[in-house]
Amino acid sequence: MRENPGLKRGPYGIPKDIVLLAIPSGWRHSTATVSGTLICGRLTRVPVTATAEQAKDGAAAMLMELGREFHGTALEVTWEPDQVPGSCSGRIRPSPESEHAEGDQLMTES
Repeated sequence: MRENPGLKRGPYGIPKDIVLLAIPSGWRHSTATVSGTLICGRLTRVPVTATAEQAKDGAAAMLMELGREFHGTALEVTWEPDQVPGSCSGRIRPSPESEHAEGDQLMTES
């Protein structure tokens, strides 16, 4: 992961929603951003045999890393109750902790 303070922003907006889907070859995600982009892919750090809870943890870790690296903010996921086996959905938002940190930073810059 980069530690460069002048790091380039991602070519898409901050994630806002995520859906996980279990398929025979592992877990996949579809992530919608505030700018309307849809990003889809496999949860590469999650084993093929992972449970829904393990997939949620892996997806949350992926989003936290993405938020820090490309958007300079901490993200958190609130998972909705599972309606369909093998499928999970969640809402993504900036962490309240990151909002406090930004506010503190703004106050010290004044």
